[in-house]
Amino acid sequence: MKEFQYVIQDPVGLHARPAGLLVKQAGGFQSKVTVECNGKSADARKLIMLMSLGIKQGMEVTCKIEGEDEETAAEALQKFFQENL
Repeated sequence: MKEFQYVIQDPVGLHARPAGLLVKQAGGFQSKVTVECNGKSADARKLIMLMSLGIKQGMEVTCKIEGEDEETAAEALQKFFQENL
């Protein structure tokens, strides 16, 4: 299992547009991708679950990746967070 933390920089937080892009990005991998924040977690392939986390600017999220292509997925998702959030 791969894991990384990221502090949200986007002034609006994890809103619909980047959440939709995250769902699309996570769906491109075989590994299971989970986003955790404030004691709650969500499958990164489910938009409504991601939005329900209520992630705002300055909050730290933990992204956990587990599966066959976890190395590749972790690198790509870390880059995604840095570029979009």
